[in-house]
Amino acid sequence: MSLYFHNFAPSKKLKLIMKKLLFIGFAFILANTTIAQKKDITLEDIWKTGTFRANGVFGLESMNDGSHYTTIEDGAILRFAYAKESKPDTILKQSKLLVNGKEITIDDYQFSSDENQLLISTETEKIYRHSTRENYYVYDRKAKSLTKVSDGEKQMYATFSPDGTKVGFVCGNNIFIKDISSGKETQITFDGKQNNIINGATDWVHEEEFAFSVAYFWNADSKKIAYYKFDESKVKEFSFNEFNRNLYPTEYKFKYPKAGEDNSVVTIHVYDLASTSDKLMDIGKVTDQYIPRIKWTPDANTLSIVRMNRHQNKLDLMMANAITGSTSIVYTETSDTYIDIHEGEGDYVYFTADNKNFIILSELDGYNHLYLYNNNGKLVTRITKGNWDVVNLCGIDEKTQTVFYIASETTATEKDIYSINFDGNDKKKISATKGTNDAQFSNGMKYYINIFSDANTPNVISICNSKGKQIRVLEDNNSLKNIMGNYNLSKKELFIFKTNEGVELNAWMIKPKNFDAAKKYPVFLTFYGGPGNNMVNNSFDGRDYFWHQLLAEKGYIVMCVDNRGTMYRGKAFKNVTFKQLGKLEVEDQIETAKYLGTLPYIDNKRIGTFGWSFGGYLSSLCITKGADYFKMAIAVAPVTNWRYYDNIYTERFMSLPQENASGYDDNSPINYVNKLKGKYLLIHGSADDNVHFQNTMEMVNALVNDNKQFDLFIYPDKNHSIYGGNTRLHLYTKMTNFILNNL
Repeated sequence: MSLYFHNFAPSKKLKLIMKKLLFIGFAFILANTTIAQKKDITLEDIWKTGTFRANGVFGLESMNDGSHYTTIEDGAILRFAYAKESKPDTILKQSKLLVNGKEITIDDYQFSSDENQLLISTETEKIYRHSTRENYYVYDRKAKSLTKVSDGEKQMYATFSPDGTKVGFVCGNNIFIKDISSGKETQITFDGKQNNIINGATDWVHEEEFAFSVAYFWNADSKKIAYYKFDESKVKEFSFNEFNRNLYPTEYKFKYPKAGEDNSVVTIHVYDLASTSDKLMDIGKVTDQYIPRIKWTPDANTLSIVRMNRHQNKLDLMMANAITGSTSIVYTETSDTYIDIHEGEGDYVYFTADNKNFIILSELDGYNHLYLYNNNGKLVTRITKGNWDVVNLCGIDEKTQTVFYIASETTATEKDIYSINFDGNDKKKISATKGTNDAQFSNGMKYYINIFSDANTPNVISICNSKGKQIRVLEDNNSLKNIMGNYNLSKKELFIFKTNEGVELNAWMIKPKNFDAAKKYPVFLTFYGGPGNNMVNNSFDGRDYFWHQLLAEKGYIVMCVDNRGTMYRGKAFKNVTFKQLGKLEVEDQIETAKYLGTLPYIDNKRIGTFGWSFGGYLSSLCITKGADYFKMAIAVAPVTNWRYYDNIYTERFMSLPQENASGYDDNSPINYVNKLKGKYLLIHGSADDNVHFQNTMEMVNALVNDNKQFDLFIYPDKNHSIYGGNTRLHLYTKMTNFILNNL
């Protein structure tokens, strides 16, 4: 059909008006066509096809000169310059690594101190959260030769000696040394035995709760090795069946100390390579204690040892004479609640190169800050101060006496990179982007790799100089951003609200794309809620971000709140849950439901909760103790009674059950199943070595005994992470359908 009527001659003005109307109409059609072309997210997009997979930079290592770094790309180790973009040098191609004519895969690598050799790990096999075993090879860059470290079973934690002449490793719970030039393999411990004695590696609970797994360390001159010995003989075993399609299931047993139960007895030893002597370090007569860190000082004969009591409210920094084994205490800290030894990701203590001072992180003044002490334990200066937390010590420029660190100074939801002098002066924020920043510094601290994201922006990885000036971008994830532009995504918004008790809580919310304030929407409330893990962050949540967007597409408002007990708001906010885990956390989530009820666009009769691990515990409390406020709950791998969880974590926050029985029982969802009214889905992996399947079974018993109906799904042979193959797609399909049918 023509726009003009036959034999009608319009005026110039009318022609102009008609042209404008034509343009507006075309623009309207185009805009609506564009909107119509936007896609809805599917679970297959998230968990099967990798549609939203972000790119990264892997195997980043600074080289000795501090001007170059290496990465793993397409099966090769490549060398790049920090300061300028140029064609990379190829250090080693995977195709050159042939064993019996077959190419091996580079899973990870280490350089020797002179960078002439590479220690290659391959065929990596995961054990627990941090621990692995693999086969190791030494590649000589000059000779272009490849030598296997050991012909026995797979090894663990292989490391070069500082002088590059030897490789240490753990195998069969014992420590070995391989002389690279002669090929001689020397065993230095002999009492290692499964579920009994461990040398040079950690037991399950130390790996999980003190966040380290390598438990042997070379001294500076390569003449001594300090190591942990764990005597697990009195620790009770936990077991579960592994099915694996076998006619008869196999039983897996490992030592797991639950709250109030016996721990491993830990001793610290120093082995002298020349004399083959083994010296026991004096860590005191008490055996029911923790040694969460040991570290050589710049002096080759002085080993630092961090010692904590069982209640984790007293910490001693000890200096040990590696020759005599004698020790002296140079620093002591106490707390009326507990001390977090692994608050940040870096070392607890940093020794200056001149061996005169050390820097520690401490909450002495109520916030986590950096302090400089001399080696006699006298305070030299407080480096950082203020009502905010240092998150991590990144490193130190010894020449300029500058400390680089990450802090949540502006808000608990963001992280920035700072520099400051040893004396606490000249503090500078060197990261420029608002959101979450992390840093990996070069040797010499001249450059750093910055990993940035915000709530709606995937990782941007860039190189900056030590002043924070961006040199270039390594990965901007623009391809993912372009893909995201094709989907119906809503903006994740961060905000703060105040509870009826006057407590300010951080939160984020995602509303449906076609949000209408005149309508009422159901709310899907997701959280973790426990100490040590904030979920309200101005950072990108990866695949969870897209699942939340999918739920928003389906008409739900998705929300998250960090309750009391979470991080980066000072010691008082974090430690207020001491001896009563679950009590204030569920009160704050109930306060969240009440707050939502004040919003005109919320249907407060349709609020559901979801959590994993501690979050599953909290979600179970919400649907039982908070039954009047929540319609639905999903609990994945939940703790249901703190008596069933490990002692280092649980006793840190709850003390021993023998001392705080009411704290353990008063906040167990098992004791509130009679209040259950809404829909409840329990999910667990049968091979969960962390939060045992026992937790869910005890919850099931309580629910059955009270004749409460619920839903249950078990993933056979899956651990705490419940992944592998189609598992995550199945899991998230199960949970999504449960939400759609019950909320």
